[in-house]
Amino acid sequence: MLVLFIHGMGRSPVSGWPLLRKLKRAGFLTATFGYFVSQETVSQIVERLVAKLRALLAIEDLVLIGHSLGGVLLRHALGMLGETRHRVHHLFLLGSPVTPSRLAVRLSGNWIFRAVTQDCGQLLASPARMLAIAPSEVPTTGIAGTRGFTGGGLFGTEPNDGVVTVSEVSAPWLQNQVLVPVMHTLLPSSATVAEAILKELGCA
Repeated sequence: MLVLFIHGMGRSPVSGWPLLRKLKRAGFLTATFGYFVSQETVSQIVERLVAKLRALLAIEDLVLIGHSLGGVLLRHALGMLGETRHRVHHLFLLGSPVTPSRLAVRLSGNWIFRAVTQDCGQLLASPARMLAIAPSEVPTTGIAGTRGFTGGGLFGTEPNDGVVTVSEVSAPWLQNQVLVPVMHTLLPSSATVAEAILKELGCA
C-alpha cells in the first residue's frame, strides 16, 4: 500500500518527510504531491492531483494524508474520481478545514494575502466554494491540533492549533477525530501525529 502526502499552503513536500520516514519504517511505500498557490488556480492543482491519483490507483491501493489546504484539495479531487476512490484505504486530514477558514476570511481582503495565496486563499475564505466540496466518501480520520492560544483574539476560548479551531476541522462524516497538543505548522512533523496514523492503520 502506498501513502501519498500533500502539504499545506505555504509549505512544500519536504514538510511531510518526518512523517513519511516513520511510515516507511512501518513498511509503507510513500510519495508526495506538490503545488504552488501563487502560480496555480485551485482547478489547475486539482486537475493535476486527480491525474496523479488515477495513475497511482491503477497500480496501488492508497492511504492519503493532507495537511491543511492539502486535505481540502484531496477531498476536492476524491469527489472527481468516481468509483476508483474506493481503492483509497483511508484519508487523514491534518488540521484541514471543512468549513471556511476563520483566519482566511479575516485576511481575504488584505492585498498581501490575496497576492500570495491567490485563488487558494479565496477558496478557504468562501462559504459557497468550501460547501461545494463534497464530504469524504472514504474512511476519514481528522487530526486536530490544540496547541494554539486560547486567551482571546480571533479564536476566543475555542481549542485551536494557531491557524484553525477544532470546530473548523470537525464534521459528522469523519469516522474518527484525534486531538493532539500540536501547533498547526508542526502537525506533519509530530511524532504524536505519526503514532495516531499508524495506530489507525493497525501498525501501532
